Amino acid sequence: MRHNFIGMVVSTAAQKTVKVRVPKRVMNHHVHKELLMHKNYLVHDELDQCKLGDVVRIEHCRKVSKRKTFAVAEIVKPARTWTDPETGIVHL
Repeated sequence: MRHNFIGMVVSTAAQKTVKVRVPKRVMNHHVHKELLMHKNYLVHDELDQCKLGDVVRIEHCRKVSKRKTFAVAEIVKPARTWTDPETGIVHL
């Protein structure tokens, strides 16, 4: 069984690599509260199609580099963008 996670792209600084933040809920038994924690994964993006703010599904694959062991399987929800009518600048 392959590991699959859903997270949001938070960085696209390197070529064919994106950083994806995967949230998870953890119960703290001392305080009796549910906490929202996250982990960042470096993910291989072969087609270089992910943009900042995209929600993606990542899956485990063979080791691509020292810290990349996941690859983008699909873009679940593309980032919301809008164009300013006065200046014509595209905003995320």
